[in-house]
Amino acid sequence: MIIKTPFSASLVAKFFIWKASTEGKTITNKKLQKLLYYAQAWYLALKDRPLFKEDIQAWVHGPAIPSIYDQYRKFGYENINVIIDPKEIASLKTDDLLNEVWKVYGKFEAEYLETLTHNEEPWQLAREGLSAGDASTNIISKKEMKKYFKSLKHA
Repeated sequence: MIIKTPFSASLVAKFFIWKASTEGKTITNKKLQKLLYYAQAWYLALKDRPLFKEDIQAWVHGPAIPSIYDQYRKFGYENINVIIDPKEIASLKTDDLLNEVWKVYGKFEAEYLETLTHNEEPWQLAREGLSAGDASTNIISKKEMKKYFKSLKHA
């Protein structure tokens, strides 16, 4: 069975960068990675399908998508400073779930979001058996993300 994903991680990343810039907020690569993780997790839990097909890995500093990290790597720990054409993300601007993820998580700094993810089962399970500083390309299971975030919905 082929599960259709409505968007790419790159397009969703552009949405969050655009959202930050329109609200005068900053967004770093690290924060962007966590927002993508939460968007994917809540999409799985509430819509029973992935938002994008790219896998999320359990890196030392939390969930990360390597291709997105590489795309914005040049900004280091600084704010991602790119202009996003609103036409590029037109299909996302009205997505209630993405706007809700931004509303809930977008106000937090990257370090806080990192701490949150480190305390959640999907990231912990993907890093099982690793020390805190061990590099990892382990995939955070979409099944575990869905299960964990569905349980939060009912909490």
